[in-house]
Amino acid sequence: MHKTSTTHIAFASFIGTAIEFYDFYIYAMASALIIGQVFFPASDAAAQSLNAFLTFGIAFIARPFGAILFGHFGDKVGRKVTLAASLLVMGASTLLIGLLPGYDTIGYLAPVLLCALRFGQGVGLGGEWGGAALLATEHAPKGKRGWFGMFPQLGPSVGFLLATLSFLGLSLLLTETEFKAWGWRLPFIASALLVGVGLYVRFKLAETPAFAQALARRSTHVIPVQALFKA
Repeated sequence: MHKTSTTHIAFASFIGTAIEFYDFYIYAMASALIIGQVFFPASDAAAQSLNAFLTFGIAFIARPFGAILFGHFGDKVGRKVTLAASLLVMGASTLLIGLLPGYDTIGYLAPVLLCALRFGQGVGLGGEWGGAALLATEHAPKGKRGWFGMFPQLGPSVGFLLATLSFLGLSLLLTETEFKAWGWRLPFIASALLVGVGLYVRFKLAETPAFAQALARRSTHVIPVQALFKA
């Protein structure tokens, strides 16, 4: 097993949370600006806005499920693969939101699919944050776990900044008609490029020493969550 540099560890743990929170926040901004108009009936503007914010809240319900799901597999198959999977789930959900036809095209199927994809975003983020912190601290040199555990926590603020800048740029470059017609989709589609970078960085990592040692001792659990409640 090759040794991963400390710089790579720090960047890999940071980049995933930054990308996933970028995805999370662009949906928040789109909810306030355009989601209701695109994916819900035009008969009531207030209902459109309310429904848009309800879809935003779905991800908060999904996050605990993501944490349990990816936590389970993180203890079974490893941190590296599981974190790549959480990033892929978030990225795929975000890209598909950007490509999803609106209510005028596919009717009530549009909000149904939107809710499913927003749930997918929440699942992906639920597995990312804790997993990234675990990746950083398990790879960290002795005496520096707190320092390396800080890098995943930088991701949310950077993700928020990127999301804000993306919509600011669109507001400066596009007309209101262009933004409503297709411009709002661009930050979601651009997420695919960011996820590709994140996956490349993640797959270049070695498995964490703690999990590698657990595999060598054959001390992983068939159902890891059982060990948590028995502890």
